[in-house]
Parts: sequence; structure tokens; C-alpha cells
Amino acid sequence: MYEGDVLAGNWRRPGKGKIPKVPAEPDLVVEDADSGFCGAVVACDKEAVTLEDRFGKRRLFPLAPAAFLLDGKPVTLVRPTATPSAALRRSASGSIAVEGLRARVARQSRIYVEGVHDAALVEKIWGHDLRVEGVVVEYLEGVDDLPAIVEEFGPEPGRRLGVLVDHLVPGSKESRIAAAITSPDVLVVGHPFIDIWQAVKPSVLRIPAWPDVPRGVPWKEGVIAALGWRMEPAQAWRRILGAVSTYTDLEPELLGRVEELIDFVTEAP
Repeated sequence: MYEGDVLAGNWRRPGKGKIPKVPAEPDLVVEDADSGFCGAVVACDKEAVTLEDRFGKRRLFPLAPAAFLLDGKPVTLVRPTATPSAALRRSASGSIAVEGLRARVARQSRIYVEGVHDAALVEKIWGHDLRVEGVVVEYLEGVDDLPAIVEEFGPEPGRRLGVLVDHLVPGSKESRIAAAITSPDVLVVGHPFIDIWQAVKPSVLRIPAWPDVPRGVPWKEGVIAALGWRMEPAQAWRRILGAVSTYTDLEPELLGRVEELIDFVTEAP
């Protein structure tokens, strides 16, 4: 509870008192003075700040003078000043960023993913790490022919293959295909999601959960219909991918598997 009415008396008018400027550091909890929306800072640029409330809902607010309340008192949020040592110190995956990176010559080892959406998401979050390590990611458009693809690749020490599979759960078609791969220089791992879309946390898209799609209905089209999105799957994917910025926007079931694959294909023979 605040003491008195903090909005009384037009505290924004000139001469009412100096309103302090506060850096919008991550996790700082403030309240928008006009709407009453209260949340923690999750992002800030030169024009706006994004707040996330305790339910995971996010809203964007302009960095206007005296637009927020901190501990019940008006403040002006400003973009944090990055020190030379702190600026760009971490990549989207959370790893230490390599300044002035020149991509390493590609290794013979590879990572295969099922589709173009999987490849785009891996590139967005782990692209920096992959260029540091010289690892190329390719997509397969499905894993039905995975045993033949592995044989054609010709894995051996120093030429390893890592494969990321969607919906790799006990009893699934994908699990039976993965079980047929026995080479010690191939690692097949997967996540439990029907599609890579589900690896994005619902809160990032401001939805309560990924909808259940009835059997017999194409999954992507069913999701789009259930969410009321009037767009094609390609447009929906651009919307989903555009909402993702760091590893914290993804489910841990995917994060661990991708990190495992990178470690596997870069391990010294």
C-alpha cells in the first residue's frame, strides 16, 4: 500500500520536484503510472521498456518522463548504460560472446535437424556458438530415411553426426527410427514436442498454452485455428520466431538437447 495518493496534485508538472532517473535494469519491478500494470523489466531499448508481470504477461511502454512508479514514487526509467566490459558479453544462447568473431573453417562433423523451422531456431539462438566451433547445421525434411542418410554421411572418428528429432518419446515412430542408429559416432537426441513450435514458451507469445489439436487435423493448421490467427503457417512461424530473442524464451527440454549435440560433434577424437 502506498502512503496517500501518489498521483494526486499533478506531480508531473514543472517545479513539483525533481523526478529521479532510474536505469531500467533487468528484473527491476516498477508500475506503469497510467495503467497500473506492474512487472519486472525484461528488455529495454532507447525508446521503450518491456515489463513482465507475475503471470508471464508482457507489455511494452514508452520511456516517457515520470511514467513509472518505483516503491510508490514516480521515476523516469532510462536505458541502462553498458560499460565497455559488459557490452555484448553474452550470446543469445547465454555463452560468452567472442568479440570480433571470424567464423572457424567448418568441421567435417555436422548437426542435422528435421526441418527448416528447426534450423532457423537453432541458428537464431546458437548461431554464434556454431560459428565459433565451425559446426554446420543442415535440415532433413523429416527423419523417415534417417538410417540411409547416416550411412551416406559415413560417420567416423573426427567426422561425427548429431541429429535432433521432434517428438522423440517412447513408442513413437521417431523412437523406432532412432533405435536403428548404432554407430558410436552418431548421436540422436530429441525433444518431446510434436513440433519445434512448442519448444517456444507460450508466455513469450502471450498465450496461456499451446492448444491441443485433435487427431487427424494437421498440427500447425490446428494450432493456428485454435489461436485465432488469420495467417498461413509460414507467417505464423515468422511471428513465433520473431518473439524469440534468447535461450530463456525456449523450453529446457530443447536447450539441453542442442547443447548436448554441440558438445558431441566438437569433442576431440
